[in-house]
Amino acid sequence: MRAPDWLTARPVAHRGLHDAVSGIIENMPAAARGAVAGNFAIECDIQLSADGEAMVHHDYDLGRLTEGTGPLIEKTAAELKAIKFKQTDERMMTLGDLCNLIAGRVPLVVEVKSTFQGDHRLVRRMAEVLASYSGPVVGMSFDPDQVLALRETMPELTRGIVAQRSYEDGYWAKLTQAQRDSMLHLKHGFSSQPHFVAYWVEQLPAPAPWIARNVFGCPLLTWTVRTPEQRAAAARYADQMIFEGFTPET
Repeated sequence: MRAPDWLTARPVAHRGLHDAVSGIIENMPAAARGAVAGNFAIECDIQLSADGEAMVHHDYDLGRLTEGTGPLIEKTAAELKAIKFKQTDERMMTLGDLCNLIAGRVPLVVEVKSTFQGDHRLVRRMAEVLASYSGPVVGMSFDPDQVLALRETMPELTRGIVAQRSYEDGYWAKLTQAQRDSMLHLKHGFSSQPHFVAYWVEQLPAPAPWIARNVFGCPLLTWTVRTPEQRAAAARYADQMIFEGFTPET
């Protein structure tokens, strides 16, 4: 399967077109509406609720962007949909809500968040939601096991791997060394078989994404582009950028 041309045709808005200063928070409905108005594809994150729903949210815990506290996975979808984003009247969406909101007007790039424990319920729920959605969409994850689950559950869906050159910073401390090693250099590619790669802009260029792009023909996205210097690196080393903090003029 070849990745669709739309994946690299225009910049991708990271968690929607958001601007906290204007009261538009990442992954909330207004950010999605802003991306639609600008004709930008939307990158979004999904998390699993206590009752198995796919919720559009990046953080594993409430509180940074929303009212409330505690792990998102300990609350039901109904409880999460009642939670407001801070200093707004907008509330958390399900993946189905987001699909209904954008209605195929712009592409959707869905990142499956993972606890790296082999739980595939989120991918299965994503498949159920997308079964009735006809708009352009791809899926991706940092977790090679989740990418493999995308391959097995939705073989017709374009899938990607989110990656970086190393996984030794504090964010990845929860993983075992074996898990971190398994993510290095895209060496899982022959099993997960991603159709595209999304790579950290601060670690480009790098051999693994270069090989994926130039030998195996996988389009290369890069995240998260915020500065002119990062935009120049994206233009030099990647096929398209996932951006935030400004509105591209292209």
